[in-house]
Amino acid sequence: MLNLIQNFRNDESGAVTVDWVVLTAAVIALGIAAYGKIKNTAELVNKKSDEEANLFTDTIFKHATTTGTN
Repeated sequence: MLNLIQNFRNDESGAVTVDWVVLTAAVIALGIAAYGKIKNTAELVNKKSDEEANLFTDTIFKHATTTGTN
């Protein structure tokens, strides 16, 4: 019985599994955080592009209506 307890105490194969689980969870968490940041930045860029496109279209339309050309 004492031999069984000593073997169990000296066995480190489970510790490697725990290390891999922790490392994998950290990589997944970093990936999710990066995805969220990239998504938010892309939405802001898209919104700004839409606003600039609308401003450009409004400017062209105002110029066309004030000069009488279509």
